[in-house]
Amino acid sequence: MLCLVTDRRRAAPGELTLAAQQRALMALIAEAADAGVDLIQIREPDLDARDLCTVVCAAVAVTRGSSSRVVVNDRADVALAAGADGVHLRSSGPPVERVRALGPSGWLIGRSAHSPSELVAAATADYVVFGTVFTTPSKPGIVPQGVSALEAAVQPGGPPVLAIGGITADLARDCAAVGAAGVAGISLFLRSAPDGLGPSAAVRMLRAAFNVD
Repeated sequence: MLCLVTDRRRAAPGELTLAAQQRALMALIAEAADAGVDLIQIREPDLDARDLCTVVCAAVAVTRGSSSRVVVNDRADVALAAGADGVHLRSSGPPVERVRALGPSGWLIGRSAHSPSELVAAATADYVVFGTVFTTPSKPGIVPQGVSALEAAVQPGGPPVLAIGGITADLARDCAAVGAAGVAGISLFLRSAPDGLGPSAAVRMLRAAFNVD
C-alpha cells in the first residue's frame, strides 16, 4: 500500500497563492493516481474548513475513475462534505470506531502511531502509518525510531502498517523486509525534493521494493 501525503507548499515551491498551490498539487495527485498510488492523504493543517474542502473536492475529482482513494487528515466533516473515501486520524485523535460510525459503509479510517500504546489505539483502523522511521527534513529534531521499531509495530492479525519518514529506494526495501505493508511519504513523490523521484518513478520503485505488480 502506497500513500502520498500532501504538502501543497512543497508541491509548488515559490508559489504564494492558494490557487497556484492547488493547481500544482492537483497535477501531482493526478500523476500519482495515474501511476497507481493507493492512498492520497490530504494533510493541509493550516487551511480553514472552506479552503480545505475546496482542495479535497478537487482531489476527489482528479482521482475519480482511478484506484486511488482520498482520505482527509483529522476532519471527518470535510471528508464527508467533499465525498472523500475516509479520514486519517492523528495518534491523539478520537477513537477509530467513533469516526467510522460517522461515515458511509466502507469508509476508510487510518491512524498514525508512534509508540506501542498508540498502536493499541489503532488496532481497529484499516491501516496504520508508523514513524518517524528514518531521519527526515519534514520532522526536524525528531529522533527516528528505526527499522526495529517498525518491525515491532507489525502485528500478526493487525492492520497493515505503512512506514513513514525519510523513505528512499534502499530504505523502502528495508521496510518491506521487516513486514511493512507499504510506505507513506511526502518528499519521495516530489521532484523538487532532494531525494524526490516524482510520483510515477516513486510508485514504480516502491512497487518493486515491495514486490507488488
